[in-house]
Amino acid sequence: MPVRKMRRLVGLACVLTLAAPATASAITVEVARACDAAVAKAFPPRQIGNPAAGSAKGTAKDKREYLQKCVANNGKVDDAPAEASKDSKPSK
Repeated sequence: MPVRKMRRLVGLACVLTLAAPATASAITVEVARACDAAVAKAFPPRQIGNPAAGSAKGTAKDKREYLQKCVANNGKVDDAPAEASKDSKPSK
């Protein structure tokens, strides 16, 4: 009886191992640096040196979408970011 349970356990482990999704590839250092620079240029901080001050343009969601688009294009972003999202407050 214990041998039968062990076979089932090993079989289940093999099935789960084969059913696991493939791992995602990581981005390269060059792409990360290029996208970081593009995000910093497109969304400048309100106060230089104070990341808690927020961005002068757009929201955090806009920055995430811009970064994801940059990574998807291997560090090349052609268009400018949206000026302001519809739910953001107008700047003074």
